[in-house]
Order: sequence, then structure tokens, then C-alpha cells
Amino acid sequence: MHALDTRFVPANFDAAVWENIEPLVRDLEQRAVHTPAEFERWLVDRSELEGACAEAQAELYIAMTCHTEDKAVQQAYAKFVEEIPPRLKPRAFGLDKRLVEIAARVKPDARRYEVLLRDTRAGVEIFRDENVPIETELAKLGQKFGQITGSMMVNFRGKERTLPEMGAFQESPDRAEREEAWRAVAARRLKEREALDGLLDDMVSRRDLVARNAGFKDFVGYTFKSKLRFDYGPQDCFQFHASCEKIVGPFNERVQARRQKAMGLSSLRPWDVGVDPKGRSALKPFDGGRDLYEKSARCFAGLDPRLEEMFRRLGAGAGPEREFRTPLMDLDSRRGKAPGGYQYMRDRTRRPFIFMNAAGLHRDVETMVHEAGHAFHSMLSVDEPLLHYRSPPMEFAEVASMSMELLTMPHWGGPGGFYPSESDWARAKREQLEGSVGMLGWIATIDAFQHWMYSNPKHTRALRNAHWLELDARFGSSGRYRLDWSGIDPGMRQAWWQRQSHLFTVPFYYIEYGIAQVGALQLWARVLKDGPSAAVDAYVKGFTLANARPLPQLFEACGIRFDFSEQTIGPLVELVERELERLKD
Repeated sequence: MHALDTRFVPANFDAAVWENIEPLVRDLEQRAVHTPAEFERWLVDRSELEGACAEAQAELYIAMTCHTEDKAVQQAYAKFVEEIPPRLKPRAFGLDKRLVEIAARVKPDARRYEVLLRDTRAGVEIFRDENVPIETELAKLGQKFGQITGSMMVNFRGKERTLPEMGAFQESPDRAEREEAWRAVAARRLKEREALDGLLDDMVSRRDLVARNAGFKDFVGYTFKSKLRFDYGPQDCFQFHASCEKIVGPFNERVQARRQKAMGLSSLRPWDVGVDPKGRSALKPFDGGRDLYEKSARCFAGLDPRLEEMFRRLGAGAGPEREFRTPLMDLDSRRGKAPGGYQYMRDRTRRPFIFMNAAGLHRDVETMVHEAGHAFHSMLSVDEPLLHYRSPPMEFAEVASMSMELLTMPHWGGPGGFYPSESDWARAKREQLEGSVGMLGWIATIDAFQHWMYSNPKHTRALRNAHWLELDARFGSSGRYRLDWSGIDPGMRQAWWQRQSHLFTVPFYYIEYGIAQVGALQLWARVLKDGPSAAVDAYVKGFTLANARPLPQLFEACGIRFDFSEQTIGPLVELVERELERLKD
């Protein structure tokens, strides 16, 4: 425990008003610091202030994504990003420089502050005043992306539906219905193709300018330093791509060959990959957000009481309605709600928030336990006083979430569970295991796409389309996945990448999922070898550390390896295939 009491930030502090923030920043800029103890107090006070500012933005972001059609809410978020970060970032940079200077002078505990000082020095080295307004522009472009995608509705069979709701039709055993639904969504997406292409063009050019302002030849090098990727580089990413091409590609080919045979089809179409190959109706694991919450709580109770206790805290304060909303959760899909799912930590009060668009599908179960894993990670590290150490690297944060998808599988079934039917339960586990490996190919595709885009920032849309199709052939549908796109508007396949929000809002944040999935599969393998208690003990031990140690040591604390070569991925894929052979669905 490192928790320290601080009254530096008033209890009723409004961090959306710069006039409230500035005097506290000035105190940190001018305060005398002569001893390691004074240095730690200075760090804690700074963390409290930055946590309050981060929480103010979190609350506005949560409101913005929950209410995309509320102009006042949208304006409040825009006002914050226009007024606070442009003023705070230059002052924070000055505090970073002061932090480095003080540490050199007072010599604090080297192990305790190793990661903090390493990361802060990197931030000092790449910060440029001229990038602050560009980053503000990028934040506003990201908001525009949310508005465009949040407005996408499809009028299908007499009812206006959200895109997440349309996903349910891709599990229909009626092939004609699946095709009709798929084409309706594709047509809706194509209406926004030009707007999203233009949005990405603007983002790429601005990100390239940010990198060049900071002295980098391109956004790739800038990203690796700004994302504090000290423990791996682009060549490691290329190794991951190669591993996926060699090991994951053939795995996916075998899965899709079995699917095509089971369905008795001459070819697989894009609307054939989400349905049960045996023609059974879509899995219906829950009915509404409340049912999703209660079944998830039982699931975590079966895995470990520590996890159930944390999850129950997230559900406190819910009303009696079928739609499930609390101060810490908003689960159901509805009009005017942004797509996707996330967990956002309110950094001052240290309360997580889970956002998702549940539509009654198995993938919603995956999203629920995934985002709960992020919340567990946040809650396990809640006693760490330094905000920087409560913000783990994504490569490690995603292990916390992805491992929950795998570790909870034995508790999805049984009375009161998501799948009382043994065959449904086995079917859900098959879907999860196939997806846990299959997704690595898509991750490699998206990551390779980003490396190409930002290494060639002046590319045209035509070149971008062509390169996407090359990657698609290497990792995806036209090659190994055997998908038949004939008779479909070519623009749909060329723009298939537009479904991936990370490309717009968090550039280069996707390889982390691949690295983390390899870690999650290792934790799951430990369950099979040593039992669930050993795996959850390792989970709790490792994720209590959050970000206090370098990345390889964080993995080691969980009893797993920070490695994504063929030597690690190959045996994990073999283990998954053996488990798939045992399932009777």
C-alpha cells in the first residue's frame, strides 16, 4: 500500500474550470522540494490534481457517448477539450521537467520511481508547444467520428435499429434474412464512406505533423515513444504479423473449411461467418441489461468470490427497470448512444464506469466480462497514490480483460447461467476459443495497416484501398478465410477497415490486444494445468501492480511471458485446438 491522504484538491473542486486549476498548478510549479519525502508529497498532490482533471473529462466523455444527440452534452465536452487541455498540457510539461530535475537532485528510491522517471523523461523529450492545438483538433475530429457512427441507424423490416441491434440478424439461421440485414448495414455504412475517408485523411496529416514537430521522421517512431513502448519495437510487431500469418492463418482456414462443409455451401459469403454452422438459432444468453448483469455476477461468483464482490459494487444503485443503468454502468443499446464498449476510470474518486451496447448476443457476454476485467484491474490498483502507476500500459491492461473472457467460460452454463443447455454452453465455448485465436489475424491486419499508413502519410485513398486489399489477402477474407465477395459493391470491401474505431480515435492502439491475448491464453493454459485458484491468485497479484514495474516484469508477476513469437503462439494454438476437439456441441 502506498496510499497517502491529501487535501491539496478541495472536495468540491470543479476541474472543468481553468480558474480553479491554475492556482494549484502554480503551487506545484513554485513549491520548494528538498527531500525524498517532500518529493513524494509533491507527486501525490500532483496526481490528485491530474486525477481531478482526468475525471472531469471522463464524466463529460461518458455523457457524450451516452447521449450523442444531446447538443448541450456535446458542447460541454467540446468546450472542455478546447479550454482545458490546451492550457494544462504546457503547464504539465513544465511540471514534468521539474519532476525530472527534482529527482536528479533529491535521489528518491530508484526502484519505486524507475518507471515514472523513465516515462516522464520520454514525455519531456517529445513535447512541443505547437502540437497542443493540433492535438485539440484531433480530439474534436475524434468527437466527429463518434457523432457520425452514433447516428447510423438502419430501417429494417419496419423498425429503425442501431448497428449493434442489426448484429443479431447475422446469427439468424435464415440465410436470406442474414444477407438482407448485411446488405442493409453495408449500404448504411457506404453512405458515410466519403465522410470517414476524409476524416481519416485529416487525422493522418495532422498526426504526421505532430511527429515531425517533435523531430521524428514519421508518426510510427513518435507513437512508440509517446506510447512508452520501451520493451518492444516495430520489428517485434512485424514478428507478430509473421507469426499470425504462419500459425493463425492456417488455424482460421481450418475453422472456415469446417464451417463451409457443415453449412453445405459452395462458398462462404460475408453474412455466413457469424451464424451457427449447424443452422441453430442464435444463442440467447440473456434478455436485457439487468439479466446480463445478474448472470455475469453469478459467473464471477463461480470463478472467485473476490471478483464477484468487485462486480457487485459496479451494480449498486440500479433501479427496477429491465434496462440496467447505475452510476458505474450503462449496458443496453439504444438510439443516440455511441457504438462500442469501454471501461473508463474516474481517476479522482477511483470509480470505474462500464459502457456497452448489449443486444442479447453472445458477443455481449464477451464484452461484459471483458470490460469487467478492466474494472477489476482499476479496482485492484486503487490504493496506489500515483496516477501514473494506476494507468497500466495497454498491453498489460488488456490481459486483465481478455483473460476474463477465457477464465469465466467454465461458469457460463448451469442453472441460472447464460447457457443452461449443455450444447449451447459448449457452442459458446467453441465460439470463444475459435475467436480468441482467430482475432489475432484481424489484429495483425489492422496493425500492419497502420504501420503502412503512417510510414506513407501522403498516400492517396486509392493506394490505401489497394494496400488494405493486399493485407486482406495476406491475413483475411480473400485468402485464408475463403469469403466470396462477388456481387457486392467493391467499395464495401475496400472500406471494411472503417468498422475499426481505433483507427480514428486511438491510432496504433490495437497491437496491444494481440500481445495481451497471447498473455490471456497463457493464463487460461495455467487454469488447465494448475486449476482456477492458481490463475486467479496470479491475476490478483499481477494486476495489483498496475504500472509500477516495466512491462515484462508485470507479465512475469502474473506468471506469464512477455513474448509473441512463434515459439509462444504455436503451443497455445495447439492447446486451443485440442480443447476444441473435446467439445460436444
